[in-house]
Amino acid sequence: MKFEEIGFEDALMEGLETMNFKEMTPVQEQAIPVIMEGRDIIACAQTGTGKTAAYLLPVLNRMLKNPQNPDYVNAIIMSPTRELAQQIDQQLEGFTYFLPICSVAVYGGNDASAWEQQKKAMQLGADFVIATPGRLISHISLENVDFSHVQYFILDEADRMLDMGFYDDIIQIVNKLPKTRQTIMFSATMPAKIKKLAETILNNPAFVTIAISKPAEGIFQGAYICYEPQKLGLIKSILKEKKDEKVIVFSSSKLMVKEVTRNLRRMGLPVGEMHSDLEQADRDAVMLDFKNGKINLLVATDIVARGIDIDDIDMVINYDVPHDAEDYIHRIGRTARANREGSGITFVSEQEQEKFFRIERFLDKQIDKLQMPEDLGEAPAYDPKAHPSQNRGRFGNSNRRRPGNNQNRSSNNSSRQGGPGNNNRNGDRPRRPSQDNSNSNS
Repeated sequence: MKFEEIGFEDALMEGLETMNFKEMTPVQEQAIPVIMEGRDIIACAQTGTGKTAAYLLPVLNRMLKNPQNPDYVNAIIMSPTRELAQQIDQQLEGFTYFLPICSVAVYGGNDASAWEQQKKAMQLGADFVIATPGRLISHISLENVDFSHVQYFILDEADRMLDMGFYDDIIQIVNKLPKTRQTIMFSATMPAKIKKLAETILNNPAFVTIAISKPAEGIFQGAYICYEPQKLGLIKSILKEKKDEKVIVFSSSKLMVKEVTRNLRRMGLPVGEMHSDLEQADRDAVMLDFKNGKINLLVATDIVARGIDIDDIDMVINYDVPHDAEDYIHRIGRTARANREGSGITFVSEQEQEKFFRIERFLDKQIDKLQMPEDLGEAPAYDPKAHPSQNRGRFGNSNRRRPGNNQNRSSNNSSRQGGPGNNNRNGDRPRRPSQDNSNSNS
Protein backbone atom coordinates (compact mmCIF):
# COMPACT_ATOMS: atom_id res chain seq x y z
CA MET A 1 0.00 0.00 0.00
CA LYS A 2 1.26 3.46 -0.89
CA PHE A 3 1.32 6.41 1.51
CA GLU A 4 -0.64 8.50 -0.98
CA GLU A 5 -3.59 6.10 -0.55
CA ILE A 6 -3.94 6.57 3.22
CA GLY A 7 -5.46 10.07 3.13
CA PHE A 8 -2.76 12.15 4.83
CA GLU A 9 -2.97 15.94 4.80
CA ASP A 10 -1.23 17.58 1.83
CA ALA A 11 1.49 19.25 3.93
CA LEU A 12 2.44 15.91 5.51
CA MET A 13 2.50 14.19 2.12
CA GLU A 14 4.83 16.90 0.83
CA GLY A 15 7.37 15.95 3.52
CA LEU A 16 6.99 12.24 2.76
CA GLU A 17 7.55 12.80 -0.93
CA THR A 18 10.66 14.88 -0.20
CA MET A 19 11.98 12.04 2.02
CA ASN A 20 11.13 9.49 -0.70
CA PHE A 21 8.62 7.59 1.45
CA LYS A 22 6.38 5.72 -0.99
CA GLU A 23 5.46 2.17 0.04
CA MET A 24 4.28 1.32 3.53
CA THR A 25 5.90 -1.48 5.52
CA PRO A 26 3.54 -4.14 6.98
CA VAL A 27 3.48 -2.56 10.44
CA GLN A 28 2.76 0.87 8.94
CA GLU A 29 -0.03 -0.54 6.82
CA GLN A 30 -1.70 -2.16 9.84
CA ALA A 31 -1.03 0.44 12.55
CA ILE A 32 -1.52 3.79 10.77
CA PRO A 33 -5.28 3.44 10.03
CA VAL A 34 -5.96 2.38 13.64
CA ILE A 35 -4.04 5.33 15.10
CA MET A 36 -5.70 7.74 12.66
CA GLU A 37 -9.05 6.61 14.07
CA GLY A 38 -7.90 7.70 17.52
CA ARG A 39 -7.88 4.21 19.05
CA ASP A 40 -5.35 2.96 21.58
CA ILE A 41 -3.05 0.35 20.10
CA ILE A 42 -0.42 -2.15 21.14
CA ALA A 43 1.82 -3.25 18.29
CA CYS A 44 4.41 -6.01 18.39
CA ALA A 45 7.10 -5.24 15.84
CA GLN A 46 10.86 -5.34 15.96
CA THR A 47 13.32 -2.58 15.19
CA GLY A 48 13.86 -2.08 11.48
CA THR A 49 10.22 -2.62 10.45
CA GLY A 50 9.36 1.06 10.12
CA LYS A 51 7.58 1.44 13.43
CA THR A 52 8.76 4.99 14.16
CA ALA A 53 6.90 6.25 11.08
CA ALA A 54 4.00 3.94 11.97
CA TYR A 55 3.17 6.05 15.01
CA LEU A 56 4.63 9.47 14.10
CA LEU A 57 2.79 9.93 10.81
CA PRO A 58 -0.78 9.26 11.97
CA VAL A 59 -0.28 11.38 15.11
CA LEU A 60 1.11 14.22 13.00
CA ASN A 61 -1.86 13.92 10.68
CA ARG A 62 -4.29 14.10 13.61
CA MET A 63 -2.50 17.18 14.93
CA LEU A 64 -2.87 18.88 11.56
CA LYS A 65 -6.59 18.12 11.40
CA ASN A 66 -7.15 19.09 15.04
CA PRO A 67 -4.78 21.99 15.87
CA GLN A 68 -3.09 21.76 19.27
CA ASN A 69 -2.66 24.37 21.98
CA PRO A 70 0.86 25.77 21.33
CA ASP A 71 1.38 26.70 24.98
CA TYR A 72 1.37 23.14 26.31
CA VAL A 73 2.97 19.74 25.77
CA ASN A 74 0.66 17.84 23.41
CA ALA A 75 2.40 14.48 22.88
CA ILE A 76 4.96 12.46 24.84
CA ILE A 77 7.11 9.76 23.27
CA MET A 78 8.97 7.54 25.73
CA SER A 79 12.23 5.90 24.66
CA PRO A 80 14.48 3.51 26.62
CA THR A 81 17.74 5.21 25.57
CA ARG A 82 18.98 8.64 24.57
CA GLU A 83 20.30 7.25 21.27
CA LEU A 84 16.83 6.13 20.26
CA ALA A 85 15.33 9.40 21.53
CA GLN A 86 17.78 11.29 19.31
CA GLN A 87 16.87 9.19 16.28
CA ILE A 88 13.13 9.64 16.84
CA ASP A 89 13.68 13.39 17.13
CA GLN A 90 15.73 13.42 13.93
CA GLN A 91 13.07 11.52 11.98
CA LEU A 92 10.37 13.80 13.36
CA GLU A 93 12.35 16.80 12.12
CA GLY A 94 12.28 15.35 8.62
CA PHE A 95 8.53 14.67 8.67
CA THR A 96 7.71 18.14 10.06
CA TYR A 97 9.92 20.18 7.78
CA PHE A 98 6.87 21.68 6.07
CA LEU A 99 4.64 21.64 9.17
CA PRO A 100 4.00 24.06 12.07
CA ILE A 101 5.07 21.35 14.54
CA CYS A 102 7.89 21.50 17.09
CA SER A 103 9.59 18.98 19.37
CA VAL A 104 12.17 18.74 22.12
CA ALA A 105 14.31 15.72 23.08
CA VAL A 106 14.65 15.25 26.84
CA TYR A 107 17.41 12.91 28.03
CA GLY A 108 20.28 12.90 30.48
CA GLY A 109 24.03 12.76 30.13
CA ASN A 110 24.44 16.40 29.15
CA ASP A 111 25.26 19.66 30.91
CA ALA A 112 23.22 22.11 32.99
CA SER A 113 22.43 24.32 30.00
CA ALA A 114 20.73 21.39 28.26
CA TRP A 115 18.62 20.80 31.38
CA GLU A 116 17.51 24.44 31.37
CA GLN A 117 16.75 24.35 27.66
CA GLN A 118 14.65 21.20 28.10
CA LYS A 119 12.76 22.75 31.02
CA LYS A 120 12.00 26.01 29.20
CA ALA A 121 10.95 24.20 26.02
CA MET A 122 8.43 22.09 27.94
CA GLN A 123 7.17 25.03 29.98
CA LEU A 124 6.66 27.23 26.91
CA GLY A 125 4.98 24.46 24.94
CA ALA A 126 6.07 21.69 22.58
CA ASP A 127 3.98 19.51 20.31
CA PHE A 128 6.24 16.54 21.00
CA VAL A 129 8.44 15.70 23.96
CA ILE A 130 10.70 12.73 23.17
CA ALA A 131 12.08 11.57 26.50
CA THR A 132 13.83 8.84 28.43
CA PRO A 133 11.94 7.88 31.60
CA GLY A 134 14.63 8.84 34.11
CA ARG A 135 15.14 12.34 32.75
CA LEU A 136 11.44 13.05 32.46
CA ILE A 137 10.87 11.87 36.04
CA SER A 138 13.58 14.31 37.17
CA HIS A 139 11.72 17.21 35.53
CA ILE A 140 8.41 16.02 36.99
CA SER A 141 9.93 15.76 40.48
CA LEU A 142 10.99 19.41 40.30
CA GLU A 143 7.55 20.43 38.98
CA ASN A 144 9.03 21.79 35.79
CA VAL A 145 6.27 20.68 33.43
CA ASP A 146 2.51 20.63 32.97
CA PHE A 147 1.20 17.50 31.24
CA SER A 148 -2.48 18.27 31.75
CA HIS A 149 -3.04 18.85 28.01
CA VAL A 150 -1.22 15.77 26.65
CA GLN A 151 -3.39 14.04 24.05
CA TYR A 152 -0.95 11.38 22.83
CA PHE A 153 1.23 9.09 24.94
CA ILE A 154 3.57 6.81 22.98
CA LEU A 155 5.91 4.13 24.32
CA ASP A 156 8.57 2.92 21.89
CA GLU A 157 10.41 -0.34 22.66
CA ALA A 158 8.26 -0.81 25.74
CA ASP A 159 9.74 -4.25 26.46
CA ARG A 160 13.22 -2.82 26.64
CA MET A 161 12.10 -0.08 29.02
CA LEU A 162 10.66 -2.71 31.35
CA ASP A 163 13.83 -4.81 31.05
CA MET A 164 15.72 -1.73 32.25
CA GLY A 165 13.47 -1.39 35.29
CA PHE A 166 11.33 1.58 34.21
CA TYR A 167 7.88 0.15 35.03
CA ASP A 168 7.35 2.34 38.11
CA ASP A 169 8.65 5.42 36.29
CA ILE A 170 6.22 4.86 33.43
CA ILE A 171 3.30 4.50 35.82
CA GLN A 172 4.39 7.68 37.64
CA ILE A 173 4.40 9.56 34.32
CA VAL A 174 1.02 8.10 33.32
CA ASN A 175 -0.47 9.37 36.58
CA LYS A 176 0.44 12.92 35.48
CA LEU A 177 -1.48 12.60 32.20
CA PRO A 178 -5.13 13.24 31.43
CA LYS A 179 -7.40 10.21 31.60
CA THR A 180 -8.70 11.02 28.14
CA ARG A 181 -5.82 10.54 25.73
CA GLN A 182 -4.65 8.21 22.98
CA THR A 183 -2.05 5.71 24.17
CA ILE A 184 0.19 3.93 21.65
CA MET A 185 2.56 1.15 22.65
CA PHE A 186 5.18 -0.53 20.45
CA SER A 187 7.15 -3.52 21.69
CA ALA A 188 9.47 -6.02 19.99
CA THR A 189 8.11 -8.86 22.14
CA MET A 190 4.97 -9.47 24.14
CA PRO A 191 5.91 -11.01 27.52
CA ALA A 192 3.51 -11.06 30.47
CA LYS A 193 4.85 -7.82 31.93
CA ILE A 194 4.05 -5.95 28.70
CA LYS A 195 0.51 -7.33 28.74
CA LYS A 196 0.18 -6.19 32.35
CA LEU A 197 1.35 -2.68 31.45
CA ALA A 198 -1.01 -2.57 28.47
CA GLU A 199 -3.97 -3.56 30.66
CA THR A 200 -3.03 -0.77 33.09
CA ILE A 201 -2.59 2.18 30.73
CA LEU A 202 -4.46 1.37 27.48
CA ASN A 203 -8.20 1.62 26.88
CA ASN A 204 -9.73 -1.14 24.75
CA PRO A 205 -6.66 -1.28 22.48
CA ALA A 206 -6.34 -2.73 19.02
CA PHE A 207 -3.60 -5.34 18.62
CA VAL A 208 -1.15 -5.44 15.73
CA THR A 209 1.47 -8.17 15.50
CA ILE A 210 4.24 -8.35 12.91
CA ALA A 211 6.29 -11.54 13.09
CA ILE A 212 9.96 -11.12 13.94
CA SER A 213 11.71 -11.01 10.61
CA LYS A 214 14.72 -13.10 9.79
CA PRO A 215 18.08 -11.50 8.94
CA ALA A 216 18.33 -9.85 5.54
CA GLU A 217 19.31 -12.08 2.63
CA GLY A 218 22.38 -9.93 2.01
CA ILE A 219 23.99 -10.96 5.31
CA PHE A 220 26.47 -13.82 5.28
CA GLN A 221 26.18 -15.52 8.66
CA GLY A 222 29.08 -17.50 10.10
CA ALA A 223 30.29 -18.75 13.46
CA TYR A 224 33.59 -19.75 15.01
CA ILE A 225 33.26 -22.53 17.57
CA CYS A 226 36.06 -21.73 19.99
CA TYR A 227 37.39 -21.71 23.51
CA GLU A 228 36.90 -18.44 25.37
CA PRO A 229 40.67 -17.58 25.39
CA GLN A 230 40.77 -17.93 21.58
CA LYS A 231 38.31 -15.07 20.98
CA LEU A 232 40.83 -12.25 21.17
CA GLY A 233 43.12 -14.00 18.71
CA LEU A 234 40.16 -14.57 16.41
CA ILE A 235 39.18 -10.95 16.34
CA LYS A 236 42.75 -9.88 15.65
CA SER A 237 42.96 -12.39 12.80
CA ILE A 238 39.71 -11.20 11.22
CA LEU A 239 40.52 -7.52 11.50
CA LYS A 240 43.90 -7.94 9.83
CA GLU A 241 41.96 -8.85 6.70
CA LYS A 242 39.31 -6.15 7.18
CA LYS A 243 41.40 -3.05 7.86
CA ASP A 244 39.54 -0.90 5.36
CA GLU A 245 36.04 -2.09 6.24
CA LYS A 246 33.60 -0.59 8.72
CA VAL A 247 33.09 -3.10 11.55
CA ILE A 248 31.09 -3.24 14.79
CA VAL A 249 32.10 -5.68 17.53
CA PHE A 250 29.29 -6.42 19.98
CA SER A 251 29.59 -7.73 23.53
CA SER A 252 26.96 -7.99 26.27
CA SER A 253 29.50 -6.89 28.89
CA LYS A 254 30.85 -3.38 29.40
CA LEU A 255 34.01 -4.83 30.93
CA MET A 256 34.60 -6.96 27.84
CA VAL A 257 33.98 -3.97 25.55
CA LYS A 258 36.66 -2.04 27.42
CA GLU A 259 39.12 -4.97 27.37
CA VAL A 260 38.66 -5.65 23.65
CA THR A 261 39.02 -1.95 22.88
CA ARG A 262 42.30 -1.76 24.83
CA ASN A 263 43.73 -4.75 22.97
CA LEU A 264 42.73 -3.41 19.56
CA ARG A 265 44.30 -0.05 20.33
CA ARG A 266 47.53 -1.86 21.19
CA MET A 267 47.39 -3.22 17.65
CA GLY A 268 47.37 0.36 16.39
CA LEU A 269 43.81 0.16 15.08
CA PRO A 270 41.59 3.28 15.06
CA VAL A 271 38.82 2.03 17.36
CA GLY A 272 36.05 3.61 19.40
CA GLU A 273 34.03 2.15 22.26
CA MET A 274 30.37 2.62 23.10
CA HIS A 275 28.76 1.72 26.43
CA SER A 276 26.68 3.30 29.17
CA ASP A 277 29.68 4.40 31.28
CA LEU A 278 30.52 7.10 28.73
CA GLU A 279 29.24 10.65 29.07
CA GLN A 280 26.77 11.71 26.40
CA ALA A 281 29.25 14.10 24.79
CA ASP A 282 31.79 11.27 24.47
CA ARG A 283 29.19 8.94 22.98
CA ASP A 284 28.15 11.58 20.45
CA ALA A 285 31.79 12.18 19.48
CA VAL A 286 32.47 8.46 18.99
CA MET A 287 29.37 7.99 16.82
CA LEU A 288 30.24 11.05 14.73
CA ASP A 289 33.78 9.73 14.16
CA PHE A 290 32.37 6.33 13.19
CA LYS A 291 29.79 7.77 10.81
CA ASN A 292 32.34 10.06 9.18
CA GLY A 293 34.94 7.31 8.77
CA LYS A 294 37.50 8.83 11.13
CA ILE A 295 37.39 5.45 12.85
CA ASN A 296 36.13 2.34 11.09
CA LEU A 297 35.98 0.02 14.09
CA LEU A 298 33.47 0.29 16.95
CA VAL A 299 33.28 -1.99 20.00
CA ALA A 300 29.91 -1.70 21.69
CA THR A 301 27.37 -3.17 24.05
CA ASP A 302 23.81 -3.77 22.88
CA ILE A 303 23.14 -0.09 23.50
CA VAL A 304 24.02 0.29 19.80
CA ALA A 305 22.18 -2.77 18.48
CA ARG A 306 18.85 -0.93 18.19
CA GLY A 307 20.15 2.62 18.09
CA ILE A 308 22.55 3.08 15.20
CA ASP A 309 21.57 4.50 11.84
CA ILE A 310 24.52 3.89 9.51
CA ASP A 311 24.09 2.17 6.15
CA ASP A 312 27.69 1.31 5.21
CA ILE A 313 28.68 -1.17 7.94
CA ASP A 314 30.46 -4.10 6.30
CA MET A 315 30.66 -6.55 9.18
CA VAL A 316 29.25 -7.26 12.61
CA ILE A 317 31.19 -9.48 15.01
CA ASN A 318 29.43 -10.96 18.03
CA TYR A 319 32.25 -11.35 20.53
CA ASP A 320 29.79 -13.30 22.65
CA VAL A 321 26.54 -15.02 21.76
CA PRO A 322 23.57 -12.65 22.19
CA HIS A 323 21.04 -13.43 24.90
CA ASP A 324 18.36 -14.48 22.42
CA ALA A 325 17.37 -14.62 18.78
CA GLU A 326 15.88 -11.13 18.80
CA ASP A 327 19.14 -9.60 20.00
CA TYR A 328 21.05 -11.63 17.41
CA ILE A 329 18.83 -10.28 14.62
CA HIS A 330 19.17 -6.73 15.90
CA ARG A 331 22.96 -6.99 16.09
CA ILE A 332 23.69 -8.47 12.69
CA GLY A 333 20.94 -6.30 11.20
CA ARG A 334 23.32 -3.33 11.52
CA THR A 335 25.01 -4.61 8.35
CA ALA A 336 23.63 -5.24 4.84
CA ARG A 337 21.34 -2.22 5.08
CA ALA A 338 20.02 -0.27 2.10
CA ASN A 339 20.32 -3.33 -0.17
CA ARG A 340 24.03 -3.76 0.58
CA GLU A 341 25.82 -6.97 1.50
CA GLY A 342 27.56 -7.67 4.78
CA SER A 343 28.71 -10.33 7.23
CA GLY A 344 27.60 -11.32 10.70
CA ILE A 345 30.20 -13.44 12.52
CA THR A 346 29.64 -14.94 15.99
CA PHE A 347 32.20 -16.35 18.42
CA VAL A 348 30.71 -19.33 20.26
CA SER A 349 32.52 -20.64 23.33
CA GLU A 350 31.72 -24.01 24.91
CA GLN A 351 29.44 -22.42 27.50
CA GLU A 352 27.52 -20.55 24.79
CA GLN A 353 26.85 -23.47 22.45
CA GLU A 354 23.35 -24.29 23.66
CA LYS A 355 22.35 -20.62 23.53
CA PHE A 356 23.66 -20.39 19.96
CA PHE A 357 21.83 -23.59 19.03
CA ARG A 358 18.54 -22.04 20.19
CA ILE A 359 19.21 -19.08 17.87
CA GLU A 360 19.80 -21.48 14.98
CA ARG A 361 16.58 -23.29 15.83
CA PHE A 362 14.64 -20.03 15.85
CA LEU A 363 16.14 -19.04 12.48
CA ASP A 364 15.39 -22.54 11.20
CA LYS A 365 18.85 -22.87 9.70
CA GLN A 366 22.33 -24.04 10.56
CA ILE A 367 24.75 -21.13 10.52
CA ASP A 368 28.01 -21.89 8.72
CA LYS A 369 30.78 -23.05 11.08
CA LEU A 370 34.05 -21.42 10.02
CA GLN A 371 37.51 -22.96 10.18
CA MET A 372 39.67 -21.82 13.07
CA PRO A 373 42.99 -20.26 11.94
CA GLU A 374 45.78 -22.81 12.39
CA ASP A 375 47.91 -20.57 14.57
CA LEU A 376 45.15 -20.39 17.21
CA GLY A 377 45.09 -24.11 17.86
CA GLU A 378 42.29 -26.63 17.79
CA ALA A 379 38.67 -25.68 18.37
CA PRO A 380 36.14 -27.60 20.47
CA ALA A 381 33.49 -29.70 18.77
CA TYR A 382 30.06 -28.17 18.31
CA ASP A 383 27.89 -30.24 20.62
CA PRO A 384 25.25 -28.01 22.27
CA LYS A 385 23.75 -30.85 24.32
CA ALA A 386 27.10 -31.48 25.97
CA HIS A 387 27.47 -27.82 26.96
CA PRO A 388 24.18 -26.56 28.44
CA SER A 389 24.17 -22.84 29.10
CA GLN A 390 22.98 -21.35 32.38
CA ASN A 391 21.29 -18.26 30.95
CA ARG A 392 18.37 -19.03 28.69
CA GLY A 393 17.17 -16.34 26.32
CA ARG A 394 13.71 -15.03 25.63
CA PHE A 395 13.08 -17.70 23.02
CA GLY A 396 14.35 -20.44 25.33
CA ASN A 397 11.70 -20.32 28.08
CA SER A 398 13.68 -18.29 30.51
CA ASN A 399 14.46 -14.82 31.77
CA ARG A 400 16.83 -12.44 30.13
CA ARG A 401 19.55 -11.01 32.31
CA ARG A 402 18.68 -7.58 33.57
CA PRO A 403 21.21 -4.83 32.96
CA GLY A 404 23.08 -4.08 36.14
CA ASN A 405 24.02 -0.51 35.27
CA ASN A 406 21.37 2.05 36.14
CA GLN A 407 23.04 4.90 34.29
CA ASN A 408 20.75 4.24 31.34
CA ARG A 409 17.88 5.36 33.54
CA SER A 410 18.97 8.92 32.86
CA SER A 411 19.32 8.44 29.18
CA ASN A 412 17.71 1.56 19.51
CA ASN A 413 13.11 1.44 15.10
CA SER A 414 12.92 2.05 11.71
CA SER A 415 16.04 3.43 10.17
CA ARG A 416 15.96 7.12 9.46
CA GLN A 417 15.42 7.45 5.73
CA GLY A 418 16.80 10.93 5.56
CA GLY A 419 15.05 14.25 5.51
CA PRO A 420 15.54 17.83 4.60
CA GLY A 421 16.45 20.47 7.04
CA ASN A 422 17.30 20.56 10.70
CA ASN A 423 14.87 22.35 12.97
CA ASN A 424 17.40 24.09 15.16
CA ARG A 425 16.25 24.49 18.74
CA ASN A 426 19.04 26.57 20.24
CA GLY A 427 16.58 29.11 21.61
CA ASP A 428 14.46 28.76 24.72
CA ARG A 429 11.39 27.57 22.86
CA PRO A 430 11.31 24.80 20.23
CA ARG A 431 11.18 26.38 16.81
CA ARG A 432 7.86 26.23 15.02
CA PRO A 433 8.38 26.40 11.25
CA SER A 434 6.49 29.10 9.44
CA GLN A 435 3.31 27.93 7.79
CA ASP A 436 4.45 29.75 4.69
CA ASN A 437 6.18 26.88 2.87
CA SER A 438 7.96 29.26 0.56
CA ASN A 439 10.23 30.20 3.45
CA SER A 440 10.75 26.70 4.79
CA ASN A 441 14.16 26.29 3.23
CA SER A 442 15.62 29.49 4.58
